[in-house]
Amino acid sequence: MAMRRTTMYSSAGKKLYAVRAADGTFKDIQTYERAHRADMAHKSAAEKKTAAVRKAAVKKKSPAKKAAKKAAAKKAPARKRAVKKVARRK
Repeated sequence: MAMRRTTMYSSAGKKLYAVRAADGTFKDIQTYERAHRADMAHKSAAEKKTAAVRKAAVKKKSPAKKAAKKAAAKKAPARKRAVKKVARRK
């Protein structure tokens, strides 16, 4: 779980995040930009788990299944778009 932060603003008007220690004192103060960028770079345990599951599922695809899919795509005729002809009014 992410650390709970207090939102404040600097004298210049920049948004700040302040992380408090258990006794209530400020442990760390960061600008919102830096804290947000760090949060986006970090992957949660749930994201890592789903990525691993997807990677395993991709590996499981059989080569025969891929070849059959490729052959079916070659056999299928190209679909042409139907063009409506509209009579012009005079």
